[in-house]
Amino acid sequence: MLIALHDIRIFAYHGVMPQEHVVGDWYTVNLQLTVSNEVSTQSDQIADTVDYSKVFEVVKREMLIPSKLMEHVCGRITRAILDQFPLVDAVSITIIKQNPPIGAECGGCGVELTQRRQQ
Repeated sequence: MLIALHDIRIFAYHGVMPQEHVVGDWYTVNLQLTVSNEVSTQSDQIADTVDYSKVFEVVKREMLIPSKLMEHVCGRITRAILDQFPLVDAVSITIIKQNPPIGAECGGCGVELTQRRQQ
């Protein structure tokens, strides 16, 4: 089963350039969580699945810690989710910086990462 959180918008302070840690930028985060436990499809109980509101809190907390690289932020988020949610087998995350300082108009620049639980 996949649990998805789409188009989470968070203002944060990531980047290699010093001014990025001062002015900040909007980021869009998308997550897909692979969950092998499908008990919730029968039980209808939140305790039998992954509470995506709690996943959002992890994303928000980690996004608010400034980093130079979005790769680092992706790694922190995926590790935190795998640590805190035992039902999650894998996390795929995409983080897009909406207005990167690259000297060109673009729809954003980003990083995508998939991490699986180690057996």
